[in-house]
Amino acid sequence: MSVNSFERARSLNNKLNCFLDIFEETRAGDAGKISGMTVAVKDVLAVEGKKLTCASKILENFTSLYSATCVERLVSEGAVLVGKTNMDEFAMGSSNENSAFGPVRNPWDLARVPGGSSGGSAVAAAVGAARLALGTDTGGSIRQPAAFTGTIGMKPTYGRISRYGLTAFASSFDTVGTFSRTLEDSANALEVMAGRDPQDATSADVPVQQYSEALKRDVKGLTIGIPMEYFGEGIEPDIREAVEAARAKLERAGCKIAMLSMPHTKYSIADYYILTTAEASSNLARFDGIRYGRRAEGSHSLEETYVRSRNEGFGREVKRRIMLGTYVLSSGYYDAYYGRAQKVRRLITQDFNEAFQVCDALLTPTTPTTAFKFGQKSDPLAMYLSDIFTVSANISGTPAISVPVGLDRDHLPIGAQLMTRSFDESTMFALAKEIIVDVLAKLPSLSE
Repeated sequence: MSVNSFERARSLNNKLNCFLDIFEETRAGDAGKISGMTVAVKDVLAVEGKKLTCASKILENFTSLYSATCVERLVSEGAVLVGKTNMDEFAMGSSNENSAFGPVRNPWDLARVPGGSSGGSAVAAAVGAARLALGTDTGGSIRQPAAFTGTIGMKPTYGRISRYGLTAFASSFDTVGTFSRTLEDSANALEVMAGRDPQDATSADVPVQQYSEALKRDVKGLTIGIPMEYFGEGIEPDIREAVEAARAKLERAGCKIAMLSMPHTKYSIADYYILTTAEASSNLARFDGIRYGRRAEGSHSLEETYVRSRNEGFGREVKRRIMLGTYVLSSGYYDAYYGRAQKVRRLITQDFNEAFQVCDALLTPTTPTTAFKFGQKSDPLAMYLSDIFTVSANISGTPAISVPVGLDRDHLPIGAQLMTRSFDESTMFALAKEIIVDVLAKLPSLSE
């Protein structure tokens, strides 16, 4: 399997640009739970001795001195690393058009985006260049590209997987997760990566479940919540129809359906972009051209070094979010924006807590549209609205998964999203197996 993955990665990368670095082929180590599983790693996660660029010019030549905990745990159980995948710069984007090293292309239609920010990982999994691909999800950066590429995108509960070795975008939102073609690979990988890590104070000391066993569970008697706020205007008819079909499958499997309201959902996009840009502004302050990363040549003062290094090294979207975050944290605006946004975050989280008092899971579309064409959403606000159904799970820390449930009239994948109580990924997997459709069997040929 590893030979096939490396061959696929090399043969397709010129066309898809999903890898920034393809490693030398190695053999699996000692036998383990996932021995021989090929894994692609989003280039925001550290792999010792390999470049860690975050798809940014400011880190173009930076080499990591250590590996992320999630990577180490996979390798210790026999995983084989294929390479580092392309992404939106510093994980800021919903289309993979923001990479400093060129956009990733969607294998279903090369004129369309694969979603972001983990687009390279999504495409690597979709085309079989890796059995598993690691991504990160701050506001939908795993689930949205999974929906756009017909893969399974799993974001666990915040704290379920260690963030040690992850270059932070927004520390209280960032979550490591996976892309795969099968639920079995996703479940097995989560079993390996999950659990407390002394090197990450935000990792949770909660027992790790046997997620692979959940795929054998009967879902009869579970209650599925359908939040009306996720089914308003703006959803493409094909997506609405496919999610309704998924709901019908769950009913046939013996699930009960509960219509409910999550009234603060309408504030989620605004809340997300206030809080995450504030955290990004703080986290990216370390990239100053002094300690590591790109340093502008010919500067004559410390201030000029800072300004020129950051101006040359950061792309437009990263600069935009740093400026937004600096603004909302500035004197006179902190209480009006950041302080209020934290209060709204609590209200959105309360919506989830109340919903899970009456249901075991929530079913929604993953995205309002299928994959859009390059350049179609040049307006930043239109792009931000691509994440309208995914950001709330990050605001609340809720686990969520996107699984393919069909194709639209343009032969593009459609994703449905399941969300469950914190640390109840087992129920999420059990329900996902009832609605998943193997659309990748219909992926167009990409042979030369």
